[in-house]
Amino acid sequence: MDSRLKIIAGFKGGESYVKDLYVSLPFRVVSVGQRKSDKKLYQMVMSSSPGILDGDHYHLDVAIEKGAALQLQSQSYQRLFNMKDEARQELNVSMEDETSFAYVPHPIVPHEDSNFKSKANIHMGKNSQIIISEIITCGRKHYGEVFKLKRFQNVMEIYHNNKLVVKDNVLIQPDMIPINSIGNLEQYTHQGTLIFYSTKENVDKTGLIEEIVEAATQHHEEMEVGVSAMEDNGFVVRALGHGGELMYNFFLHIQEILWSLE
Repeated sequence: MDSRLKIIAGFKGGESYVKDLYVSLPFRVVSVGQRKSDKKLYQMVMSSSPGILDGDHYHLDVAIEKGAALQLQSQSYQRLFNMKDEARQELNVSMEDETSFAYVPHPIVPHEDSNFKSKANIHMGKNSQIIISEIITCGRKHYGEVFKLKRFQNVMEIYHNNKLVVKDNVLIQPDMIPINSIGNLEQYTHQGTLIFYSTKENVDKTGLIEEIVEAATQHHEEMEVGVSAMEDNGFVVRALGHGGELMYNFFLHIQEILWSLE
């Protein structure tokens, strides 16, 4: 099934709002930030499908106009079902000057023989920032499905002034790359990546990294967390653990820290 979601976040009178929205099955988008007073836009992406099926092709287009701030949320864990062929997802994000975008979705659960590729293309304007993450689980661990997927890949590219500034490529393919080997996941079953990038000039990157590292020490027995600083105003958080919920809540905490930056 070819499924499409398109949302345009506008900015008027000092407030972000939904300027345009189009969805096809199985998508639905609802507002979730009615009680917030920060004038930013909060939307939740929902689905009538139990998960991504063989042959599905998701097209997600997000446009954020000058001055707007949009935070997308997910409804639940994203399941990737058994596939004979493959499924794909494309996320295209266009950010004008002085914008903010955050997308920290629930973890992905790849079922046995699932084959999924996701590609994200993000174009940023001046004085803007993005927070985006993914968490990949081993599958349905309690059913004995531990990395029985065929293949999972997520490629993310962030551009500023039409120049590639960030590229991240996560690939899990158990028949070619030993998951439990040294330098891969070793004994862990969950992997998370959170990317923060800003085109603002006054970002205290060092202070933010120290705050995130300090927060991670509270979970040092459940997760291994590392933060890599970029040359510009950005960093990548990597996490390894044995549970998706703890990692997801940790990423939400990071999002809360970064989302409030002015």
